[in-house]
Amino acid sequence: MTDAPTLGAVIEAGDSTFRDLVLEASGPVLVDFSAAWCAPCRLVEPLLAELAVTYRGRVRVVRVDTDAHPATAAAFGVVSIPTLSVFSSGEVVRTAIGARPKPELVALIEDVLAAR
Repeated sequence: MTDAPTLGAVIEAGDSTFRDLVLEASGPVLVDFSAAWCAPCRLVEPLLAELAVTYRGRVRVVRVDTDAHPATAAAFGVVSIPTLSVFSSGEVVRTAIGARPKPELVALIEDVLAAR
C-alpha cells in the first residue's frame, strides 16, 4: 500500500495517488469526494472517521478534495459534493450523493461486503 497522508484513519488521495489507493486496492474502498468549504461534507467527516476505524482491514476509507484534485473528480463524474462512492475491483459499485446518516453509510458498506 502506498504511504499517504491520513485524517485519523481516513486516507487522503489525490490525482497522483488515486489509482494506487483506490483503483488497484485489493478490497472495497469508500471514497469521499468533498471540499473543505462544503458544510455537508464537514458533517459527514466524523462519520467517515468512525467507519474507517470500524471497517479497518475490510474497507479502506479515502477522501479526495475536489478543489485540489479536480481531474480525479471529473474522471468519475462528480458534480455534487459530498459524493460518496464505493469502489470494488477498480469500479464504482455504489454511490450516495449528499450528506447521509451513519446507518445509510453502514448499509452502503455492508451491501458491498455482502456481495463479495
